[in-house]
Amino acid sequence: MTQHAPLIIDIAGTRLTKTDRRRLKHPLTGGMILFGRNWQDRAQLAALCEDIKSVRGDLLICVDHEGGRVQRFRANGFTHLPPMRALGELWLKDKPGAPGSGAMAATNAATACGYVLAGELRACGVDFSFTPVLDLDFGESGVIGDRAFARDARVVSLLAKSLMLGLLQAGMANCGKHFPGHGFVKADSHTDIPVDTRSLKAILVDDAAPYEWLNTSLTSVMPAHVIYPKVDSRPAGFSERWINGILRGDLGFGGAVFSDDLSMAGARLIDGQQVSYTQAALAALGAGCDMVLLCNQSVGEGRAVDELLDGLAEAQLKGQWEPLDASETRRLALLPATPALAWSDLMSSPGYIHALGLIP
Repeated sequence: MTQHAPLIIDIAGTRLTKTDRRRLKHPLTGGMILFGRNWQDRAQLAALCEDIKSVRGDLLICVDHEGGRVQRFRANGFTHLPPMRALGELWLKDKPGAPGSGAMAATNAATACGYVLAGELRACGVDFSFTPVLDLDFGESGVIGDRAFARDARVVSLLAKSLMLGLLQAGMANCGKHFPGHGFVKADSHTDIPVDTRSLKAILVDDAAPYEWLNTSLTSVMPAHVIYPKVDSRPAGFSERWINGILRGDLGFGGAVFSDDLSMAGARLIDGQQVSYTQAALAALGAGCDMVLLCNQSVGEGRAVDELLDGLAEAQLKGQWEPLDASETRRLALLPATPALAWSDLMSSPGYIHALGLIP
């Protein structure tokens, strides 16, 4: 048995407290996710990331930084990245007499966005961003909306692959979300439990298609807190059929799987029963997730964070959960393998300057 560290947690402020350090040192903590409240300026962010790595060098420092309305750091030099829909719209704008030129420009712009996004984050010490969104834009979901590239799964796949190339050029892994698709349902899984009543065939041929087409490019995936009752009564992130059977088995994905935030409403009701954070984490890990996120529970005394750390440790001792070598290998594979450019070097690098000029 290996000591896999599956928990991704957060902190309340802009600096580590003694309590934060204790939680980050816990052998079941594998990383932390940053939010806007953890940001003051670039110098502070870089110092915070350096401090986190001094606690444990293998901790994965994550953030939701997609562009558009989901971008945690926006000031002090960070580029305001467009929502991904802007790239989908660019795809449709061919130059006169040049069919397909819009698509080519859009893929190039997507790579530029990925490079700028990852280069700026890595220059401040952030390892990883939960991007790109692979959900399709059905025009119904408020929580997805312009975070999606387009309605067409082929366009989404090619733009996402181009963006992932830019991330890779800056030394960052990627995360496709929200498997098998969150764009069709109106309800927001942060506050509700969305239900998608379509058949498995309909979902696979449309929403989930990017996951098969990108199975050689995706390094991680985040399932949706959505129930697809014609496939499983559990939300996808707690469904062994969705994760191990369909995603890993049928669609050929071999990378890491993150649960979405366990504090979201869509994660707190499983099989019709209210569950604790520990029960939700065990359900996600049992279904095939490699890592589980608990977000925004460090504010105040942060009892939920400690309860989850203690609860998962107790479950491990009781044999209710067994860490897997493959899960730890997948977690460590998401850490950057190359040194990051310092901010001043990035700002003056020809590749970065060129990429800035391509962003719509």
